[in-house]
Amino acid sequence: MMRPARFIAAVLSCLCLAGTAARAQTPAPDSTLGSKPASAGTTGNSAAGPTETQASPPQQQAVELEELRRRIEVLAAELERMRSGEEPEQELSDERRRSLGLAPSAAAAYRKRQGISLAGYGEMLYENFDRRDERGAAVSRPSQIDYLRLILYTGYRFNERFIFNSEIELEHANEVSVEFAYLDYLAREAVTVRGGMLLVPMGLINEFHEPTVFPGARRPETESRILPSTWRENGVGLLGAIGRFSYRAYLVNGLNAAGFTAAGLRGGRQKGSRAKAEDLAFVGRLDATPTPGVFVGGSVYAGESDQGQFTVAGRELDVGTRIVEVHGQAQMRGLELRGLYARAALDDVAALNQALGLRSSKSIGKTLAGGYLQFGYNIFARSGSKAALTPYYRFEHVNTQADVPAGFSSDPALDAAYHTLGVELKPIFQVVVKADYQWISNKAGTGVGQFNINLGYAF
Repeated sequence: MMRPARFIAAVLSCLCLAGTAARAQTPAPDSTLGSKPASAGTTGNSAAGPTETQASPPQQQAVELEELRRRIEVLAAELERMRSGEEPEQELSDERRRSLGLAPSAAAAYRKRQGISLAGYGEMLYENFDRRDERGAAVSRPSQIDYLRLILYTGYRFNERFIFNSEIELEHANEVSVEFAYLDYLAREAVTVRGGMLLVPMGLINEFHEPTVFPGARRPETESRILPSTWRENGVGLLGAIGRFSYRAYLVNGLNAAGFTAAGLRGGRQKGSRAKAEDLAFVGRLDATPTPGVFVGGSVYAGESDQGQFTVAGRELDVGTRIVEVHGQAQMRGLELRGLYARAALDDVAALNQALGLRSSKSIGKTLAGGYLQFGYNIFARSGSKAALTPYYRFEHVNTQADVPAGFSSDPALDAAYHTLGVELKPIFQVVVKADYQWISNKAGTGVGQFNINLGYAF
C-alpha cells in the first residue's frame, strides 16, 4: 500500500502538473502593461507592437492533460484502497510461479502482501463409452457424468517471509480431502523452506493440475498409473530459483506397497492420513527455462515402500522404489507442445506378490514405463481475441508390467496405447470446455474407446 507521505507527494505532483497545464492554456499578459497607450489610429495587433509570449503547442497541452488524468485516476484508485484497507497484489511471473510448484490459482497466497487469500477451481466430466471393443465384441459400460472436483485454495500471508497455503478438495461430490497444506519460509528467491503436506514435484500434471492449464478432458494415464497423481505426502524440503534454473528437493514419507497393483502405483499413495513412515523417500526436481514460454527438466524419486509390514519366509521385505521422469513444454505464438517419459523400478517384487497373494498375470510390475507427446494450436492466437480455441492431439503409450518377476506373466491388456483428438474452448482464461475422443488399444485387443466432455474453471 502507498505510504501517506508518498500519497501526499503524488497529490502535490498532480497539482503542480495541473498548474502547468492551466498556464499553458492561458495567454500571457501584454508585456507592455504600464507603457504609453498606442497612438490614435493604431490597434493593439499592430505588427509594430511588442511580441506576445507564445502558448504551448496544442499537442503538448493534450499530452500534459492526459498525463494529469492518468495520475488522478491512479490516485483515486489508491485512495479507495486506503479507505477499504485492501492491499494491492504483487506481480508473480510464470517462471517464479512454476519455481514454487504452483498452478495460477494455487499461487494466490503469494500475490498477497499480507492477510487471507481465497481461490479455487472445479471440473465436471462426462464420459460416453463405445458399445464394442476394438475386436468388435459387445461391451456393456454405461455413460457417466461426474462432478470430479470442487477445490478451494485458502492461504494466509503473515509477512514477507512466512506463508501458509492449502488446497481443500471435495471429490466426486461427496469425498473431502486435503490436497496440500504447508508453511513456506521465503528466505530469498534462491531458497524457500517448505514443510507440511506437499505435492510430490514430478511430471507436468501433479503440481499443475488445474483444468485450465493442460489440454485434455482426462489426465494422461502415465501421470496417473506411474506418477500417481494427485500425489501428495507429508514432508519437508527446499525449493527455489537460480537464474534460469529452478529446483525442489523434499524428504517425504514413502509409498505404501500394500496398495500397489498390476495396474500401477496409484494405490500406494498415503495422502498424508496417518501415513506409515517406517520408510522415507527423497524426491528432487530440476527445471531449466532457456527462453520465456519454454521449460525442460526432470525429477527422481527414491525410497523404500514396504514400510516394515511384510515378512516372507522369516525375511523382512525391502521394496525399493525408484521413479525417473523427463519432461518438456513449449508455448509460443499459439502453439503448445508438451511431452513426458516416466519409468519406475521396484525391488523384491516376487516376495511382495507372495505377501499380497498375487499370482500369474496379477503380478505387480517389476518395471513400469510410459510416456506421451501432445501438441495443440490456438487458432485465435493472432486475432487479438482474449478467447482461445485450441484443437489438440495426444499420443500415449503405457505398460505397467514392462517387466515382471520370473514365474509370473504379464497381462497384455495393461500394455496400452491411447490416441486422443479433441478441442478446447476458453471464452476467457479462467473458463474452459474440452471435448475429445480417445481411441484405446492394447495387446489383448480389449481396448474400449470413449468420448469425453470436461467443463472446468479456475479463479
